Amino acid sequence: MRARIEDYAVIGDEQTAALVGMDGSIDWLCLPRFDSGACFARLLGDDDNGHWRIAPKGAHTCTRRAYRPDTLVLDTEWDTPDGTVRVTDLMPQRARVPDVVRIVEGLSGRVTVRGTLRLRFDHGSIVPWMRRSDGHRVAVAGPDSAWLRTVPPVRTWGEDFGTHSEFTIGEGERVAFVLTWHPSHEPRPRLIDPFDALESSVRDWQSWARRCRYEGPYRDAVVRSLITLKALTYRPTGGIVAAATTSLPEKLGGVRNWDYRYCWLRDSTLTLGVLLAAGYHEEAEAWRDWLLRAVAGSPEDLQIMYGVAGERRLPESELPWLSGFARSAPVRIGNSAVDQLQLDVYGEVMDSLWLARQSGLSPRPHMWSLQCALIDFLRSEWRQPDEGLWEVRGGRRQFTHSKVMVWVAVDRAVRTLEEHPGLEGDLTGWRELRDDIHREVCEKAYDPERNTFTQYYGSRTLDAALLLIPRVGFLPPDDPRVIGTVDAIRAGLGQDGFVRRYDTDDTEGPVVDGLPEGEGAFLACSFWLADALHMTGRTEEARDLFARLVDLSNDVGLLAEEYDPVTGRQLGNYPQAFSHIALVNTARTLYGGEGAG
Repeated sequence: MRARIEDYAVIGDEQTAALVGMDGSIDWLCLPRFDSGACFARLLGDDDNGHWRIAPKGAHTCTRRAYRPDTLVLDTEWDTPDGTVRVTDLMPQRARVPDVVRIVEGLSGRVTVRGTLRLRFDHGSIVPWMRRSDGHRVAVAGPDSAWLRTVPPVRTWGEDFGTHSEFTIGEGERVAFVLTWHPSHEPRPRLIDPFDALESSVRDWQSWARRCRYEGPYRDAVVRSLITLKALTYRPTGGIVAAATTSLPEKLGGVRNWDYRYCWLRDSTLTLGVLLAAGYHEEAEAWRDWLLRAVAGSPEDLQIMYGVAGERRLPESELPWLSGFARSAPVRIGNSAVDQLQLDVYGEVMDSLWLARQSGLSPRPHMWSLQCALIDFLRSEWRQPDEGLWEVRGGRRQFTHSKVMVWVAVDRAVRTLEEHPGLEGDLTGWRELRDDIHREVCEKAYDPERNTFTQYYGSRTLDAALLLIPRVGFLPPDDPRVIGTVDAIRAGLGQDGFVRRYDTDDTEGPVVDGLPEGEGAFLACSFWLADALHMTGRTEEARDLFARLVDLSNDVGLLAEEYDPVTGRQLGNYPQAFSHIALVNTARTLYGGEGAG
């Protein structure tokens, strides 16, 4: 497959999402929720796994692709020898069922346009039965049904297990295609007017974007990142998925291909902070409430990730009929990392709830009792080894970042009691626990010979997560150990200014030059380096790095999980919430005093 990850744009309706390629093909669409089966899976296979392409017939050149300002409405224009045509892609807000709207508009001359729709349900494995009904083409297979119509009607025909169309469009003319999914046992859903849907979508997105309080440099990149974060939100529950895709590779042709269509607790504090600082309190409160519902229950049962509605069972399996993006197999759905113990998530939950309380979000009566239960669990269990933030599958360690985040959990509990005396808790005991954790980390995780904290107790390996030590307040930025750690990570994990997550010895898989085989620079970690440089007094260097990171965005402002500085390619699942959250957070860190709200 010749397309690059960064060749795609995303459209969505806050319940589903689709990826649209530069060639006019929608190659990935999750239905009816982010983590459910896809009805287009060409992204992870070939044409037979489903796609929907609308583009000029014959010779043509994609001359321009852009979102309409401050929206998730995508325009793609092509020049042909006969004229110019535009295709506008969007997914309107909906009450229940998703619609994909594609509007073809003639801009000059008369252009012949071809359309090919290959619907494949269940991640590209099922060819549906097609029929005609009331002017629609209707596809049915098991629980899924999809209806295709055109406004005004154009001729469509079936051939080679696909639905095809061809028409000629002149300047000022428009033809709309609407594809609607719904449960196959229900009657045809309500029809929408595609042209009204376009106008209302533009209006609604721009109204939402105007609420952004950030007014500093790189505002366009910040707003685009916030819109992307909104697109990755499952509006009925407030959950925010890590990415819209599964199995986009960390190395082209490699096996490190994971399903990111779930909600990670590791993202919670940064997500909440970004939403609150940007002025999106409604979305922040919805995310906080999702968090409270997801983690409710016994503290020992806390997971690192959940489904969009808080689902706990996310079994991992492989899809052998899909060859993978750029032959990167296996393709996986589900994520077995859900069963890992990662103690850092307790810190992320406590930090998020601390931030929510400090920011004035409406209180929830059960929130403090839940927090106390988490601290009681950590009091007896904090010395356990765990799998760590990066979900390595090579056994448990005494990971430094995990212990630092346990310290964060207890610290936020202490500070909550100190600032809210009406609450009850073991203030003296929690202070002692906080001091014990801090003392152990400084004694066992710090390498005085190299003046750096290490990935786990007694190791010599580095971990980019340690760049967060000053941000979470474990040590002040001017502490020599912090400065030494930042410098060590920059030198040991950096490549041309970009940062890999960690280096390994026997922790996981094959190693090349001391680094995980094929591991690209992790974009969130690279933004963390910019934050750390600023906090340690090197603001100009931080701003230079930030500018370079923003420039890695594709032509429509989107970032994947990783970047390969050698090939100049984006890698990993896409678009990646963690990368866009980090972009917004670093913009605030570097330019917060220059007009940010």
